Amino acid sequence: MFTEDVARRNFLKMTGAGIVGLGAPASLAGAEGNHAPAAAGHYHVRVFGAKGDGKTLDTPAVNKAIEVAAAAGGGIVRFSAGAYLCYSVHLKSNIVLLLDPGATIVAASPAQGGGGGYDPPEPNSWDKFQDFGHSHWRNSLLWGEGIENLSILGPGLIWGKGLSRGEGDTALAAGVGNKSISLKNCRNVTLRDVSILHGGHFAILATGVDNLTIDNLRIDTNRDAIDVDCCRNVRISNCSINSPWDDGICLKSSYGLGLARFTDHVTICNCYVTGGYEEGTMLDATYKRIGEAPRNGRIKFGTESNGGFRNITVSNCVVEDCRGLALEAVDGAHLEDVSISNITMRDITDVPMFLRLGRRMRGPQGTPIGELRRVRISNVIVSNCASRQAAIITGIPGHSIEDVKLSDIYVLHQGGGRKEDAAIRPPELEDVYPEPSRFGAMPVHAFYIRHVKSIEMHDIEVKPMEQDLRPGFSLEDVQGADFTHIKVAQAPEVPTFVLKNVENFSVHNSKPLPDTQFDKADQKLL
Repeated sequence: MFTEDVARRNFLKMTGAGIVGLGAPASLAGAEGNHAPAAAGHYHVRVFGAKGDGKTLDTPAVNKAIEVAAAAGGGIVRFSAGAYLCYSVHLKSNIVLLLDPGATIVAASPAQGGGGGYDPPEPNSWDKFQDFGHSHWRNSLLWGEGIENLSILGPGLIWGKGLSRGEGDTALAAGVGNKSISLKNCRNVTLRDVSILHGGHFAILATGVDNLTIDNLRIDTNRDAIDVDCCRNVRISNCSINSPWDDGICLKSSYGLGLARFTDHVTICNCYVTGGYEEGTMLDATYKRIGEAPRNGRIKFGTESNGGFRNITVSNCVVEDCRGLALEAVDGAHLEDVSISNITMRDITDVPMFLRLGRRMRGPQGTPIGELRRVRISNVIVSNCASRQAAIITGIPGHSIEDVKLSDIYVLHQGGGRKEDAAIRPPELEDVYPEPSRFGAMPVHAFYIRHVKSIEMHDIEVKPMEQDLRPGFSLEDVQGADFTHIKVAQAPEVPTFVLKNVENFSVHNSKPLPDTQFDKADQKLL
């Protein structure tokens, strides 16, 4: 776990030892009370009374600097080297928050400073349809609502030291904050070159934010790193994320805005996500392996999935020591037109790929079950993957996943599956929280495919590191399945395919299997 001693050491290392007690720069000395910018368009928070000593509560000065800059039509609100202890900072339109090298905005503990703590969570009549954290934005370190043309730029640090993880009664307590950066119904937002340490429930929560750029961030945190919810035209690039206790990059489409809205036109590229390190040790580059932790870290669509996800690409990403890719539509969402390519995954703790259409239906009454269709996944390498479960692609009875193509995929997993495991009948779990671990062990070691229409797989290789006595593939209630150039290392006399209620099936160029094609099979082994 991330102790206060570790936090302090890492904090001092990243912000520069000795910043506590640092006075204002010479150019700003004696300027307190003079609210004119030090240079055209620049508003130094020290000019407005901020001490940056890590002890004084600087929230009033920081908010005053932002207000004055906004009243002037916009400008750069600048943090020179120092530790700026704050509660809720109110972001405005046409503002750039610039964190100089050695500058840190520190989330104060609720009991510090005597200033009443963070802003309270605002009322939301739709809060029963999503988690508490996705229903409120103002109980945050930095928050903005209905604003435009905002940038938060580094290379400084945002340290959510005093933020809550957003769990239980603590999340509801007066004066508690649980998010580092929270944005609602905004447009034209850029977050670049900043580091975030110990971000709380969400290091970044963006809901209803259009034209959003998140670039070159380093996030080392205790729950979710980046949550993009009901947003349009989003670019997430060049980010490094360590989030052992929750998800790394997570696309969502909640009902928090009071309507079902797509997360739409999103690219995620050139990112590294992991859950394998002690919090803070990715930022200081010591990379100390974490002990007991879920090691989540992954790239995920869901679990809040009311509006849906469409027109999304994920490319050129590295996923390490965490869970694999997850695409989930369980609350009426349409998840469609998704391309995922050029992914390397190593030391994956559950399944390499999880595609799930379900009917949890946490949304307004009468919402129909959604769709999951038109997904392409290609050029994926997975090594040292846990083998209790296979990759899982599953809809529910009467509602199939449609039009999935997987190509050029290599999976090296730990193996060791037992012969008796092949008899396992995974539950449907139609209306529960979508998580692959809930399905338990799988009867196959490569791909478990159920309730699917039109799936194509070619150039797929699956190899266990230890002999696995389960079949490679299970297909059940599948219409239209084409397999080409499949290589699955199978134990002697163990079938590669187990087929139940399968129509229009073919396999070609997949030795030692003979080329096979048929219209219908109620039950068949290959």
